[in-house]
Amino acid sequence: MNRVLKIFIYLFSGLLVLITAGIAYLMLAMPRAQSAPEITLDHSEEQILRGKYLAWNVMQCVDCHSIRDFGQYSGPPRPGTELAGGERFDQTMGLPGVYISPNITPAGIGDWTDGELFRLITTGVKRDGEPIFPLMPYYNYGQMDEEDIKAVIAYLRTVEPIQTNHPKSVSDFPMNLIIRTLPKPAAFNPKPPRSDKIAYGKYMAIATGCGECHTNFEKGRVTGEFLAGGRVFGFPDGSVVRSPNITPHETGLKSWSEAQFVRKFKSFADSTYKPAVVAPDEFQTVMPWMMYAGLEDKDLEAIYAYIMTVPPVDHQVDRFTTAR
Repeated sequence: MNRVLKIFIYLFSGLLVLITAGIAYLMLAMPRAQSAPEITLDHSEEQILRGKYLAWNVMQCVDCHSIRDFGQYSGPPRPGTELAGGERFDQTMGLPGVYISPNITPAGIGDWTDGELFRLITTGVKRDGEPIFPLMPYYNYGQMDEEDIKAVIAYLRTVEPIQTNHPKSVSDFPMNLIIRTLPKPAAFNPKPPRSDKIAYGKYMAIATGCGECHTNFEKGRVTGEFLAGGRVFGFPDGSVVRSPNITPHETGLKSWSEAQFVRKFKSFADSTYKPAVVAPDEFQTVMPWMMYAGLEDKDLEAIYAYIMTVPPVDHQVDRFTTAR
């Protein structure tokens, strides 16, 4: 064996050892999870009602943890699946794996402590210490007021249990390793008063996850400018919808008034509104309009005020492409 070949073998062997050691470290030592906290819920009517509002209309727990009917416009939850999970999020949405929303009714989380749920929602670490992919924007929720997170947990304890048997989520390589480095401690912030309209609007925009859909995102990483749209969402028929630009630019919401912004949401709250049936290749959206329609007017006005302060981005989005 010549000397060059020996050097190559030694280098390759050393590299293999380093890679193996790195993977072992990620699997055994990460994530660096803090212990689940001891928290106290008062389970008052006020706390539960606040939690219901957050879960249904703000944080969109119901949107992700239900099976949506995309045969109807905006994909409302199928009756009987609310909070029971089962929705699939996969590579057609630019995600690095297949993620199935879990059951968060008492049938799915009944053996979790309040502290374990609190840690999961705000840091992305499950009760067994394993991480979740930040499809649930735990970075956002970790910036919220602790009392709002507690309210959601209090509400979830009150819903009807639904038995399910969903498959587990699976990340593609290398996200199955990278995911272990993502959880980080929460950095809670008190909820600003409504009188501080822009600060309160920013808080609500974080809670509602505006940036999650309206910022381009591919294969586990942000690739676009904040709120400039363009994120791709695929439908089973092969058609594609892209999130619109909602920055205060001509290609976004610059021409929108506060009243127009609020009216757009509230049009889906009208008691006469029924979601239209959507045929294959017809325009469809993943925006859960009927749930966001339940946002209070003052909250929508504050979100609008905040959005008008973000840097405008020139980005014209081709909203919908059919499979043909």
